[in-house]
Amino acid sequence: MALLKVKFDQKKRVKLAQGLWLMNWLSVLAGIIIFSLGLFLKIELRKRSDVMNNSESHFVPNSLIGMGVLSCVFNSLAGKICYDALDPAKYDKWKPWLKPYLAICVLFNIALFLVSLCCFLMRGSLESTLADGLKNGMKYYRDTDTPGRCFMKKTIDTLQIDFKCCGNNGFRDWFEIQWISNRYLDFSSKEVKDRIKSNVDGRYLVDGVPFSCCNPSSPRPCIQYQLTNNSAHYSYDHQTEELNLWVRGCRAALLSYYSSLMNSMGAATLLIWLFEVTITIGLRYLHTALESVSNSEDPECESEGWLLEKSVQETWKAFLESLKKLGKSNQVDAQGEDTGQAPEAG
Repeated sequence: MALLKVKFDQKKRVKLAQGLWLMNWLSVLAGIIIFSLGLFLKIELRKRSDVMNNSESHFVPNSLIGMGVLSCVFNSLAGKICYDALDPAKYDKWKPWLKPYLAICVLFNIALFLVSLCCFLMRGSLESTLADGLKNGMKYYRDTDTPGRCFMKKTIDTLQIDFKCCGNNGFRDWFEIQWISNRYLDFSSKEVKDRIKSNVDGRYLVDGVPFSCCNPSSPRPCIQYQLTNNSAHYSYDHQTEELNLWVRGCRAALLSYYSSLMNSMGAATLLIWLFEVTITIGLRYLHTALESVSNSEDPECESEGWLLEKSVQETWKAFLESLKKLGKSNQVDAQGEDTGQAPEAG
């Protein structure tokens, strides 16, 4: 017994075809939106590629771009099919292709749903990517004379100013690396020599941060150096450093920014997926309603449309049986090849 059977007359079939034609062209616009969202996210990720450790983060924007292109292609074709469905002579050329096309549409909808889920689930990989990338970026902050790294200082400073953050996890991360270049250190100074000697790796470490960590809304001039030395500054307590510096780490700031972007994109993609599923269901009803017209010479006659020709259980069994038959045919072909090669081997 057919699943969700609906009766159609000529007027209903025409209205369904016209409605699907309009919906498909709206879906072409939705495909352009998906493509634009993917392109925008890719550009935003490219802007901070210097502080990201790998290219895994580009999977979601690349997928959105690909699905946007496919959506435009499939829905343009579906719109043409719905337009030709109004003319029996034009519709006949589409008949052999409609079933494979509907199967492809189902696969496309599954892929679109998975891409929308990836938008929500990518936070974990993005967090590790940012953690390693920011750590390396901070390490190369001082290498303003090294080819390939000379712009890292500008990148990190711009990042900290734009996102109101400091360091990887916080401003104390700067205490653990030498972020001041050797060319700006006076090695004849006793203080510099003592600091370098006191460190096992021979690095010049200070309890200070770059200027880009300063909070401009602070009521007092920014304190960048000797942050943990209360006696070095008048009326100062290092327990209240948030008055002068951004306390949030850049990893958390960037993760929050990209997560909100991808959550919004995931929600938009999910809505478009629901619209695409509705169109696929409508195409299936149009296809079955036109196929079940008993008298092709009488376009006014009634017909029946359905979602599945059999029940869900029966359809699933038939699908499994077709897979088994396909597997058996492959085995027979393989055995035939083996027996055909045996005499030659002898």
